[in-house]
Amino acid sequence: MTVNLLDFDLDRLAVYCEQLGEKRFRATQLFRWIHQKGASDFEQMSDLAKSLRQKLAGVAEVRALPVLAEQASADGTIKWLFDVGNGNAVESVFIPEDDRGTLCVSSQAGCAVGCRFCSTGHQGFSRNLTTGEILAQLWYAEHHLRQRLNLAPGERAITNVVMMGMGEPLQNYSALVPALRVMLDDHGYGLSRRRVTVSTSGVVPMIDRLRQDCPVALAVSLHAPNDTLRDELVPLNRKYPIAELLDACNRYLETAPRDFITFEYCMLDGVNDTEAHARELLALLKGRVACKLNLIPFNPFPSSGLKRSARPQVQAFAKVLMDAGIVTTVRKTRGDDIDAACGQLAGEVQDRTNVQQRLTRQPIRIHATTGSSRQEKRR
Repeated sequence: MTVNLLDFDLDRLAVYCEQLGEKRFRATQLFRWIHQKGASDFEQMSDLAKSLRQKLAGVAEVRALPVLAEQASADGTIKWLFDVGNGNAVESVFIPEDDRGTLCVSSQAGCAVGCRFCSTGHQGFSRNLTTGEILAQLWYAEHHLRQRLNLAPGERAITNVVMMGMGEPLQNYSALVPALRVMLDDHGYGLSRRRVTVSTSGVVPMIDRLRQDCPVALAVSLHAPNDTLRDELVPLNRKYPIAELLDACNRYLETAPRDFITFEYCMLDGVNDTEAHARELLALLKGRVACKLNLIPFNPFPSSGLKRSARPQVQAFAKVLMDAGIVTTVRKTRGDDIDAACGQLAGEVQDRTNVQQRLTRQPIRIHATTGSSRQEKRR
């Protein structure tokens, strides 16, 4: 089987070229052709030696992902469904705004975390994506949009990447980090560390590793102000409770490109959205970790059993936080008419985790108390 050059960051591509008897500068040329110019045909790469082009033609390729479907929202959002083989497909979303173009990228076919409000989690988990499959989403979207939008040479379609698509990025760490390095590389997509965001449900050891290996902007899916409730909404909390997560966030800030962590909080009607929850969240975070709160309107999907918080309730929740000096925003819902909004990406996944049986257990219990202590049991 031929080598997929999308699997390589620049250092690994240089090693590969050296194995073919080529110098490092040839790897840089090749890297630019692939990522900056979107070329997949070696014969197009006019400044590469003909001998190298002939070598590559027999052993390597730039392997794109087949596009199974494209949907465009009334607000300009575009969603693509990519085939990753064996009955699995993942979704990516492009969100255009006046001052930026953001691509939401998937890291896994499905997700094993199983957050109760996330459509991907209800699909179960099949497998991790490779580095090449992660980057193929960006490679296709960037170069397809340049043509579609008739951009000038060198003008970017995508200025921001968020690893917020299908999957938990930090549970696919070995494929994630090389992909991030390509996004950041000036010979690749040249994105700022501030404009590449990894979203995690709280895999504490991998947050620490990312801090050392490739610190980019970090978003943490919090969604509850105490362990008891978060255990039910975000099952990973049973392994890495809130106190450990916040400590990891503070360590991350030592090398982060931004001086705050973004906490994401999905607003669920009657579950986590009362003013008492807001005050508890304020007590948890204020003075403990530099942060910004991003309140996310829940995007309903069949089988969730959950409802979106009413707008006045969201505003009252936000006011408690803002009055105390915590920067708080309410995320604008984009692409919900094509199921492209936050939490709605489902794709097509051959579930290996029997998630449907697990998710038909008891409904979420609503806790009247606001104490942050967990039940007396060690999970």
